[in-house]
Amino acid sequence: MRHRPWVLLGIALVALAWLASEEIQHSYYQSRFVSEYASHLTYELMDGPSERVIYPEYGPFDHRYGYTALPALLPRLQSLGYSVVSQAQFSDPLLRYVEQGFYPPFDEKTQSGLTINDCRGEPVFSFHYPERYYESYQQVPPLLAEALLFIEDRELLSDEHPNANPAVNWLRLAGASVSLAGSRFNADRSTPGASTIATQIEKFRHSREGRTQGLEDKLMQMGSASVRAYRNGPNTMEARRQLVLDYINTVPLAAAPGHGEVNGVGDGLWVWFSEDIERFSRRLSGAEDLTGQAVALRQALALMIAQRRPSYYLLQGRGDLNSLIDSHLRLLTREGLIEAALRDEALAQPLVFRNWSEEPLRQRFALDKAITVARARLSGLLGQSQYAVDRYDLQAETSLHGELQQQISTYLESLSTPEMAGQIGLLGERLLSPEKVGDVRYSFTLMQHGADGNQVRVQTDNTGLPFDLNEGSKLELGSTAKLRVLATYLGIIAELYEQLSESDQQALTKLRADNENVLAVWAAGYLSANPEATLAQTLEAALERRYSASPDERFFTGGGVQRFGNFLRSDNYRNPTLRESLRESINLPFVRLMRDILRYAIYQSPDSSMNVMRDDGDPARKVYLQRFADKEGQTFLLRFWRKYSGLTEQERLDVFLDGLRPTATRLAAVHRYLYPDADETAFQAFMQTQPGMSELGSARLGSLYRDYGPGRYDLPDQGYIARVHPLELWLVGYLRRQPESSFSDAVQASEAERQEVYGWLFRTRHRSARDSRIRTMLEVEAFLEVHRRWKQMGYPFEHLVPSLGTALGSSGDRPAALAELMGIIQNNGMRFPSRRINDLHFAAGTPYEARLQRPEEVGIQVMHADVAAALKGVLSEVVDGGTARRLQGTFVGVDGQALALGGKTGTGDNRIHSMSASGRSTSSQVMNRTATFVFFLGDDHFGTLTAFVPGKAADGFRFTSALPVQVLKGMAPILQSYLQEGRAVCEVARD
Repeated sequence: MRHRPWVLLGIALVALAWLASEEIQHSYYQSRFVSEYASHLTYELMDGPSERVIYPEYGPFDHRYGYTALPALLPRLQSLGYSVVSQAQFSDPLLRYVEQGFYPPFDEKTQSGLTINDCRGEPVFSFHYPERYYESYQQVPPLLAEALLFIEDRELLSDEHPNANPAVNWLRLAGASVSLAGSRFNADRSTPGASTIATQIEKFRHSREGRTQGLEDKLMQMGSASVRAYRNGPNTMEARRQLVLDYINTVPLAAAPGHGEVNGVGDGLWVWFSEDIERFSRRLSGAEDLTGQAVALRQALALMIAQRRPSYYLLQGRGDLNSLIDSHLRLLTREGLIEAALRDEALAQPLVFRNWSEEPLRQRFALDKAITVARARLSGLLGQSQYAVDRYDLQAETSLHGELQQQISTYLESLSTPEMAGQIGLLGERLLSPEKVGDVRYSFTLMQHGADGNQVRVQTDNTGLPFDLNEGSKLELGSTAKLRVLATYLGIIAELYEQLSESDQQALTKLRADNENVLAVWAAGYLSANPEATLAQTLEAALERRYSASPDERFFTGGGVQRFGNFLRSDNYRNPTLRESLRESINLPFVRLMRDILRYAIYQSPDSSMNVMRDDGDPARKVYLQRFADKEGQTFLLRFWRKYSGLTEQERLDVFLDGLRPTATRLAAVHRYLYPDADETAFQAFMQTQPGMSELGSARLGSLYRDYGPGRYDLPDQGYIARVHPLELWLVGYLRRQPESSFSDAVQASEAERQEVYGWLFRTRHRSARDSRIRTMLEVEAFLEVHRRWKQMGYPFEHLVPSLGTALGSSGDRPAALAELMGIIQNNGMRFPSRRINDLHFAAGTPYEARLQRPEEVGIQVMHADVAAALKGVLSEVVDGGTARRLQGTFVGVDGQALALGGKTGTGDNRIHSMSASGRSTSSQVMNRTATFVFFLGDDHFGTLTAFVPGKAADGFRFTSALPVQVLKGMAPILQSYLQEGRAVCEVARD
């Protein structure tokens, strides 16, 4: 009796051991318990934003697909105007499960990447990663699966136990545990791993850096893999086959130059062996000869073995890899998995890797310009690199019309042939010659305004380069600048109308007495004579004002004297209205109009007036002279900075001295300023090494050392003695003391020196010298006001060239910015942002799914509606009888009536001129040539078309804006179909 408890305990232990053995073999209880538990780990896509979601913090696949970035991306996008329209929500059990550190169970994607759809929902760009993979287990060559299982888990697909847990191999786990315990007593003892294919997949997808960080991490992998295996029920056979497929398709296989990370056997075969997955599968399945099968088997084993240490085996350790392959071939034969003949053939075949010098990998690049821009915009929107965004689990919708984009891209490409150019009418005077048609590049943008803002329907060019002519350029687009000048002018007239329309006659008479403020004088006179005039009538009258087109006047502008000319000599004797001047693109009236705009801006400044020019005793003059000294000093300082930036101290000195005519006094003045602490010995050594100075005696050198020492002369005098600009001398000395400084540091440090250098301005007896400097500063300040107005209308750059030449395009522009200005005119003075990315759909079908949309845009009124209407009217005249008249009647609506069409032409002959003292050009160097037409079409479309020849080759071209106008005319059949068939409306039902 006394032994009965021990007997019962023994029976119980035996029973427990038997139950454990049965459970290990059949997984009866865990299959039912875990599958029941997994059925509650659900998520659901709900309307609006969700707080019931936990995003992963790390994991290679989670990072690559963008899941780890979503907690930061969603708030960022919301701050940029997007709203979350739907987002996944975790169930309570799933929330608790993930909070404990497990990975959510769902159908993870083998292949993902960025997809961009056009406005109709049609894909226009798709990046698939990995690019090559097996779609189903049935497609996997049996020998590939057998090789994997032989290496990793030989019992995984056994159908003897249909409910088996693939995440845990109990015998391997026990062996690993015993070995691990033994390693504590014997540090040199190796410890086999307990990982299964299931836990390896969890590891390389979701663990930090794709590695097991410790025991807790291993348990998380095992737990997550178990739940994932049972989430569709107790039977795991299908889940186990899926594990084999997932492993083969996604196993990490190092990174390769020109490709980046390599995942999966399909991409691994291509990247490392230049082998196509379909050919590999045929060979490995024995569909070709024995040699082909042997080569494929060797490649398969290489990748299966290399996954343990991919960067080593596939790059540095290829000899070790080959040895392991040979060993595995013998083992496979011994286990009866392959025939001896196949083994022997495989042993005889070399493992041939890709030759990187002869077969380099290059990242696929989207040559379509609009897609390039859309990807760049998307990258900027997300604050991520294009490489990263291409691999995100993301679908984006653009505003582009893919079919129209392709048609117009093809059309522009075709213009490089003389046959097509002749057919379209591009050959002739002020156009092209047959031998040069291939040198011209064309850029086209078409936009459409709707309730949701300005949508970019087409943006393309035929440059064949990633550089974007529409948005990435700064080009002189010639007379298109006249449109900005005219818009500014009419905006000022509208302001004056608002200010003066309620004024009494006395106030109007007083204003008319000041003939310097020409625009205000005219407005006061017109309203005095027409007190009942509406703004629209006033604007029409303003367009009838006349300006001389004479080129005989010399203009003081940009700090000097300049002359301007007209395109046609016959215009030189005209006195056209502004309406006529825009219609026929006459230059000189706009130069004079710009001058009047600047005068108006000067009068609007609260702290200045033309009195500073009239009264030499006005205290404000000193302020302007100081500003001039500061500006002029910075201009010269920047020139010298560019000359010496990036050079060593000795190189700077050599460059400085190379531009100096050497005399003893000049060299002494330079050295004593640059090296004030140098002793007389160092000074003499320097002097005697200079050309022509070796004969100087010690007495003379000693005298020079003392006469030009620190404190004897100020900086301007020191520069005068050396015959160099004082600021150049100062900068070389500053860089010797502060070699790591930036230009902004130099500007800040030279504030006093700049004023000192131009101190003569305050002392000179010549008022004319002061007047010219003050006039320059008044012009600069006025251009700041003009720039503010232009920025409101979408001007893309941060400054204007303070010269009347800006009226003719010298400040540069961008085709896309001109299109935006045309959109403002088209939209009654409302400015809407240009939209390319409308919808963003992250992680579709996953627990991290989120969809964001841009709401309807609210425009900003930047131009009075009457001003926009007046501009639209005069732009229509450019087509009806002006420089774009060849487009008359080209586009018609469904009713057969001509569509409203207007625009502005411009030709930019961008050259660097050498000028004489009289302001005339003595020589020039061509930089590029452009011709642009910015237009509106119908009620809601607008855009630009630009012809461009870069570099010195442009010197051989004489085309004008007639060229892009004719190109647009040739494009009419494509656009006509798009407009008439109703394809302009990109509203389609989407799933």
